[in-house]
Amino acid sequence: MPEGDTVFRAARRLHEALAGDEVTRFDIRVPGSATADLTGQRVEAVAARGKHLLLRIGDHTLHSHLKMEGEWHVYPSGGRWRKPAFTARAIVGTRRADAVGFDLAQVEVLPTAEEDRVVGHLGPDLLGPDWDAAEAVRRVAADPRAAHVALLDQRNVAGFGNVYANELLFVRGIRPTLPAAEIDDVPGLIATGARMIRANRDRSHRTFTGEDRPGRRMWVYRRERQPCRRCGTPIERTDLGADATSERIVFWCPRCQP
Repeated sequence: MPEGDTVFRAARRLHEALAGDEVTRFDIRVPGSATADLTGQRVEAVAARGKHLLLRIGDHTLHSHLKMEGEWHVYPSGGRWRKPAFTARAIVGTRRADAVGFDLAQVEVLPTAEEDRVVGHLGPDLLGPDWDAAEAVRRVAADPRAAHVALLDQRNVAGFGNVYANELLFVRGIRPTLPAAEIDDVPGLIATGARMIRANRDRSHRTFTGEDRPGRRMWVYRRERQPCRRCGTPIERTDLGADATSERIVFWCPRCQP
């Protein structure tokens, strides 16, 4: 599931493959930006901002959001794709490599000077060079909604997704439904979350337990009715969200997260 660490790795991979080269193929297959043509322009950089990916070419940016299913692949120039062509939403080719974005939920070409229009609303970026822990704490501590909902709101902190929210709240012993404004130690919560996502940033498989064996990497996520790894109590699940359209599956231990 794409979360901040996934997008960070994708941006790094794309930057290594494309940065400094001239675009030889530029194909956007979504309404609104389908006529954009940046061939002949130089790839300046690829950066992640929370869950958003910014591919800067010349004085324009190809902005994409992976949502639940999206992913970027990198192939040798002219290489065979591993996913069906009809799922491709963006193609950026150079003499060395082809970057293909499949099943992207959002794709837009805009002037780089206007990037704030698509990412300016985001809170502090957990993996960004300008990470501001104090501001993230301030925003989360002021949120009256359930802790799980507050952590997923990218306006509070950019980079946490549903897996991180579930695992982080378990590790900190916080029930997902507790209002974020009532959490005793928000600085500790944010610090733990930052350590988690940074530890996983360079791993091929996320782990929250410290183990890297299949089925042993999660404390609670997708472990409904299985025994808690700490106390043995069956893990419970429910759905939470800011509204009915943004609900996520939530898992917790009723004993370890009182």
